[in-house]
Formats: sequence, structure tokens, C-alpha cells
Amino acid sequence: MFQRFTRLMSALVLPGLFSLAGPASANYAETAQGKVFIDEMVSAHGYDREQITRWLADASKQSAIIDSISKPAEKTLNWADYRRIFITPARTEKGKAFLERYEKEFDRAEAEFGVSRYVIAAIIGVETQYGEYSGRYRVVDALSTLAFDYPPRSRFFRGQLEQFFLMAREQSLDPAELKGSYAGAMGFGQFIPSSYRHYAVDFDGDGVADIVSNPVDAIGSVGNYFAKHRWVKGAPVAERVPDEQTATLDPALFTRSLKPSLVVGDYRKAGIKPVSPVEDDNRARLVRLQAEDGQQDWLTYHNFYVITRYNHSHLYAMAVLELSGALASDSDGPET
Repeated sequence: MFQRFTRLMSALVLPGLFSLAGPASANYAETAQGKVFIDEMVSAHGYDREQITRWLADASKQSAIIDSISKPAEKTLNWADYRRIFITPARTEKGKAFLERYEKEFDRAEAEFGVSRYVIAAIIGVETQYGEYSGRYRVVDALSTLAFDYPPRSRFFRGQLEQFFLMAREQSLDPAELKGSYAGAMGFGQFIPSSYRHYAVDFDGDGVADIVSNPVDAIGSVGNYFAKHRWVKGAPVAERVPDEQTATLDPALFTRSLKPSLVVGDYRKAGIKPVSPVEDDNRARLVRLQAEDGQQDWLTYHNFYVITRYNHSHLYAMAVLELSGALASDSDGPET
């Protein structure tokens, strides 16, 4: 999560793009930072020194990962391009089949977490096409590369490498075998290790929270993630604003932060007339998108912000919103 799309980025990265990492590095277990990391895993978490050293020594630097994380799709594409990738008839049909196959599990997820089945399914659809493309990099390679050879975010990814080894031990998973995205995200819902530890749930009761190969646990885990981030059941997500209502708006009403800083009342005073049943004191954010047919303005609400907690991009949240709507079409189930 926090999440990224490995197959997409492989196509987007420019040939010969400068890599911050430079040439292939030596054995990570023999570097100064690697030795400190090993000492901390042994002293703080009781790991066997020989075992953790072996895993770190086996990790391979992947320069392609540095290239990919330096140019994420959410910062290089407009909505028209982004939408073409993620909103397709094939993805929608696969999603409907996925919903039908796990109907009882989605029933339970909605009941326990208060999150629409269509939003949960859309997350899994956008992230991995329902488990078809969950990543090609060994997670230990990806996280080690970013922890020790990517200075801009080395502190964050060193923490994720620590969380990864703890997660693997807790779930009895082999850290040398797990694969994921270039950022170390795993499974149907592409959880990074810290999210895996905090939000993954054993939804089928087999004693293991396995979101890597178990779609049932993945459904419950995505639902749990949204519930823990305060998704409001039945509340609106976003609505398109007619062009005539935004033609002369003060540019300051298009705020930059993903977290809404204004309220619905501010937008009503400016001439926007929401269709959704929202009170004036509800937080909201106006988003402008470049679509295939021109400019679009959307008034987004709290639940839209919750989607951006999964991936910090309003383009990502729009893709989830639109796919969830497509999955709900021709359905007797609740709307998103």
C-alpha cells in the first residue's frame, strides 16, 4: 500500500534513468549499516545472529527498484492516463467474479467492518487485479535495497525491513521466499510490512493472517484497514461538481493537502451545491482532474480521504471510487 504498481512502472521508467544507487553493492551483512541492523535485530528482537546475517547477506541490490521509486506513476500521469490503466472492462469483470466467488466473506466483512464490499474489492482490483499481479521482487531484496542504497528514504525502509522480519516470524513465513512490489508491498492488497503487522487479520480462522496467498484473509484485512482509518459506513465519498459552479471559483478553494482543511459550508458559500446529504461542518476538499473529455472538478469527503490513507494520491482514490462504482453496477448489493 502505500502502494505501488510494479508492472506499470517497469513500462514507465525511462531507459538509462540515473540511479541513486550506483553500481551493485557488496554483501549487505558486511556493510557498516548492515552490521548495525543485525545487532539491533539480535538485541531488540532476539533474532539468531547467524540466521539474520544469512538472510541479509542473501539480499540482492536491485537498481531497477531505485529507478521505479524515483518516478511513481501517481506523480507522472494525469487522471486520463491513470484511468486508462486501472478502469477497464476486464478488471471490472474480474472484480464481479471475485465478488461472486467470495460473496459470504464480503457479507461478513461488511457486517464486521462497516466497509462496502465494492470498495474492498476495488482496492484489491487496483492493487493486484485480484491477486494476479502481486509483485515480482523478493521483498527482502526490495527492502534491503531501499534501506541501504536509497538515502532519501533509507530511514523509513530500514524500519520496514525490521517490520518485515518481525512479520515473517509472527506469521511463520519464510522471508527469503516472499515476493512483492518494488516498495516491499505484499499480497492481494499490497500491504507494506508495518501495515501487515497492524492491520492484517486471520479472517478464515486458520491461525495465520495470510494476505499473500489467501484471498479471504485479504478481504478481511482490507476491511479492517479502512475501519481502523475511520471509514464511515454509508457516508458519501465524492461527487462531480458541474462546471458552471466552479468556473469563477477562488483558486484557494483547491487545496493542496490530501487532508481536507475546509468544510462543506465554505464551498456552499462559494456557490457549490452538493447533491450528497452532507452538513456544512463536514470536512471536504475540491479536486481538479484532467480527464479525456477535459477538466473535471470533484468535491471529495472524509471517506475519500480515508482511501488516500491506503495510497497517498487523489488519482489512486479516484480509481478506487470509479472501479467500486463499476463493480456495484447491475448489482442488488449496497452502493459505495
